[in-house]
Amino acid sequence: MVILALVLPTWAGITYAGLVRARQGGGLPKPLRTSAPAKKAAYLAVLAYLAGGALHVYGLSYMPFLFPEDACWFKAGVKVYPDRSSALPVSLVCRGTEIVPWWVNPGLLVLAVIAVGATVASVVLAVRRRRAG
Repeated sequence: MVILALVLPTWAGITYAGLVRARQGGGLPKPLRTSAPAKKAAYLAVLAYLAGGALHVYGLSYMPFLFPEDACWFKAGVKVYPDRSSALPVSLVCRGTEIVPWWVNPGLLVLAVIAVGATVASVVLAVRRRRAG
């Protein structure tokens, strides 16, 4: 989870900054123009990835980390250890009651499907445009 939440966005930012610097110095060729529908699909994919990441971080805010009994205390008002907890699907159960809001996991699923679908659509549209000329 730490890799997905911290390392991958950091690596992507460093890579992007390096590409921008190389392009400004003339080291890389300019990218081919993509079609407007491909750009729209790519923007939708980025937005879905960001919203999904934010929703997952919100869901993880319910998880027990250093002091598991405090998670139930702060969220449910009961000073007990959680019955069970998981990061995906996001779940925290204290004395048989699910603490994480019901809409977090369906929201993650919908955003994941949108993100993957928009990514595939963006690539397909860009390849079709390139082949068409």
